Amino acid sequence: MTSTVTGTTVVDPPCTEAPVHAVPPAELPAFDLVIAPMRRRHLRSIVRIQAADPHVGWSVGLWIAELRRESDRVYVVAQVGRETVGYAGLLLQDEDAHITTIGVAAAWQQRGIATRLLLHVVDAARVQGAQNLTLEVRASNEAAIALYRRFGLAPAGVRKNYYADLGEDALVMWAHEVDSDAYGARLDGLRRQTATAATPTMTAPAPAPAPGPAAGPDPERREGTDDE
Repeated sequence: MTSTVTGTTVVDPPCTEAPVHAVPPAELPAFDLVIAPMRRRHLRSIVRIQAADPHVGWSVGLWIAELRRESDRVYVVAQVGRETVGYAGLLLQDEDAHITTIGVAAAWQQRGIATRLLLHVVDAARVQGAQNLTLEVRASNEAAIALYRRFGLAPAGVRKNYYADLGEDALVMWAHEVDSDAYGARLDGLRRQTATAATPTMTAPAPAPAPGPAAGPDPERREGTDDE
């Protein structure tokens, strides 16, 4: 994945897309959800989640390399009990935050988990001083695009054949002034909306050090989940 961030071309890891779970949220029981910093012990579960994706997932070696980049990466997992049911991450570069990966296990889709993961990493980006938020998504993935629009992201361009293995273009989306009070109010509104779907128990993200120069691998091209 290659993105342009504040005038600098940055090669960063890709985003992932999880399949849609068809059970309506109203038919699903409440559950306790914990969002916690990602650790190496979570990787086996994450690789299993990735296996349901149409793209080839990140390798364990890539995940380990990314987890070492604590200065300019944020990676978290969603857990229900001892089960890892989702994950998300972003790259920090100056005033920009690039959502690089997000996925939710098929059996846990449509329960608001992707929304909670996004809330968590976006909050972490704001704490680190990010002013802008960006990501790529398949142009045909209407459900994911709708989710990202809820976070104020809007289409800003197209990368032709970005998902070459699927023969699909990427829609590049951006949100600006995410450090503003108005954007914070948007996030608070999303938190209120998701609070009725489950009983989340959110752990505070481990504060990352001030972002350093961003650089990373470019093994596969992936995108965000369409789960809400």
